[in-house]
Amino acid sequence: MKLQSSPYLSRVTPLLKRLVAALRERFPYASVLAQDTLSMQYAVSSHGVGAIETSFLTGRGFVARVHNGHGLAEYAFNEISEDALPALVERISAVAESARGEDPVPADEPARETLNAEYELDPDQLGTAEIVRRLTAIREKALKTNSQLLDAGARFAWQKVHKLFLSENRELSQSYIWTTGAILALAARGEEIKDYFESFSGLCGSELLSRLESDEAIAKACDTAVALLDSQPIPPGEYDCICDPETTGMIVHEAFGHGVEMDMFVKDRALAKQFMGKRVASDLVNMHDGAAAAKECATFLFDDEGTLAQDTRVIENGILVAGYADAVSAARLGVKPTGNGRRESYERKAYTRMTNTFFEGGRDKLEDMIASIQHGYLLENPNSGMEDPKNWGIQCMVNIAREIRDGKLTGKIFSPIVLTGYVPDLLKSISMMSPTVELGGGGFCGKGYKEWVKVSDGGPYIKARIRLG
Repeated sequence: MKLQSSPYLSRVTPLLKRLVAALRERFPYASVLAQDTLSMQYAVSSHGVGAIETSFLTGRGFVARVHNGHGLAEYAFNEISEDALPALVERISAVAESARGEDPVPADEPARETLNAEYELDPDQLGTAEIVRRLTAIREKALKTNSQLLDAGARFAWQKVHKLFLSENRELSQSYIWTTGAILALAARGEEIKDYFESFSGLCGSELLSRLESDEAIAKACDTAVALLDSQPIPPGEYDCICDPETTGMIVHEAFGHGVEMDMFVKDRALAKQFMGKRVASDLVNMHDGAAAAKECATFLFDDEGTLAQDTRVIENGILVAGYADAVSAARLGVKPTGNGRRESYERKAYTRMTNTFFEGGRDKLEDMIASIQHGYLLENPNSGMEDPKNWGIQCMVNIAREIRDGKLTGKIFSPIVLTGYVPDLLKSISMMSPTVELGGGGFCGKGYKEWVKVSDGGPYIKARIRLG
């Protein structure tokens, strides 16, 4: 079935069109972004049961953007009515008149498009009681798998997104739903405690719960947590490594994703600005970003500035060929916007942000990649990372390193792992890539520890030379 458009946004659309028309009588450009979103998060563990509305993912409101002939101004508001419309026009105009700057008037090419995304089961209709019951059953099944489990838990979250963008020449509407879920396991032996999680995501409804309920997923989460009790600290050094698709995704996101956000080019805070058209990776590497580049949690029709979604090829055969940009940064740099202008909410500023970010696949079989390594590791289950776009340093945390000796997995596990290095050195060392690309969207991305938006990342298995500690 298709997710229906927001009745509220449909009801206020005529008023918003009148607002845009009134502002256009005074200014060379005016637009309005309208948002009506709802999100819920559920968790079951030994700490109890939680079912909460996620505050920063739930909201209803508007942001008007106006160009006064010199610069851009924005005004956020959360109510609109027939009677209040004249006063609203005056408030926005007052803010716009004081704007200063040298930004060109935004392009406003004609576009009228609508997205009503497909899904199978509506989590809102399924209801809190049934979702909690199913998560509780997952936890109970997990706890029965091994006596060394200290705790197990299950999580599920969803967001329904309804957005409308209006300008003189544009009328864009989108309604879609994403869901995420995870199984968490804690194992203990004496004072030693280890944890592991298995996560799932998709541009879908509560049908995602069936993936969490699978015996295979539950067993993997629990068995791996127990196996980690026998893990050892890794001897620091540089090794030939194979990264699973999740770890590849973290490298793509942290190693190069932030580095080519072009609002950082405007501020001269990204080293990538100096490397456009130059080699930054092995010739095997092709990197993409875009809401139209894949179907995952960060897939949408248009961004928060009314730019239609695109598929941007960032790296082509190892050469840095493009960054991605919000509309304002693109205008300042003299390039076209790429559909990456995103806001945490209607109350927040639009920044250049990642969407679906990934490496293309290659031609190598995983078994051949393992066989090619004399001594190294298979890296799995990343959990955090950060990058310095100005100096191209990377530091990521990975939960598992499986030892490889003489082309075979030995069964030895090392944990936890810190992955570090200089981004071009790491990417240039990529020598093998598997064919299948996998993306996951279980997390959020912040801009300087704030401004959180939903993203996904991934890629194939890759072989590279990586510093571990």
